[in-house]
Amino acid sequence: MNEIKMMGKNAVYAYQCNVADRKEVFKIAEKVKKEVGDVTILINNAGAGHGIGKELAAQYASLGATVVCLDINQQLNEKTANEIKKIEKSPIYTYQCDVSNREQVLEVAKKVKEEIGDVTVLINNAGIMPCHTFLSYTSDQIKRLFDINILAHIWMLQAFLPSMIEKNHGHIVALSSITGLVGIPYLVPYSATKHAVKGFMEALKDELRVCTQGKSLIKFSTIYPYMVDTGLCKKPKINQL
Repeated sequence: MNEIKMMGKNAVYAYQCNVADRKEVFKIAEKVKKEVGDVTILINNAGAGHGIGKELAAQYASLGATVVCLDINQQLNEKTANEIKKIEKSPIYTYQCDVSNREQVLEVAKKVKEEIGDVTVLINNAGIMPCHTFLSYTSDQIKRLFDINILAHIWMLQAFLPSMIEKNHGHIVALSSITGLVGIPYLVPYSATKHAVKGFMEALKDELRVCTQGKSLIKFSTIYPYMVDTGLCKKPKINQL
């Protein structure tokens, strides 16, 4: 238990020095406030009925953006959209998609382009966080973690990045985690996936820079939240670390 508290304290220190919390995510929306009426934002895992995805959808809608919500659960996805529509007048669309399935991602990307247009801001937010000792994880649990927490990022970028490259315009946002910077016990495979998100975003950004000889205007943001009260982590007791 003391070891866990120490790891938690180290994580808090890293969080304070290096990373952003949920408020920092919202600052991204504030930065594009003046132009957001012409922006189409796609958020995956937005329809879960709670959490960062839903909050971001509401925030961007309040700024006048066209919001596209992806979720594997279409019923909750539509519920989220309907709740936002009662408050905001911005266009909001929903699509059902398992973002860990490459074929589904490519198909929904085609639909979004045909029915709405090109995506300006892509927010990769899907994630799961089972908590066990490392040797207790089953192979299926580990595979599922990597499918959702990192491979989904890759499939989404393969689907939506080409139009951004063609226009040399866009913003890619990835939700990592404090565990993408500091390993935490009982979250070993999860930590590995979040480190992978960090490496993926850094490498892709640099690759675009090299391929365009520094002319790429596509922006990359990786967010590293600590404990946020969402479906992954309910009622976190940060002050007790």
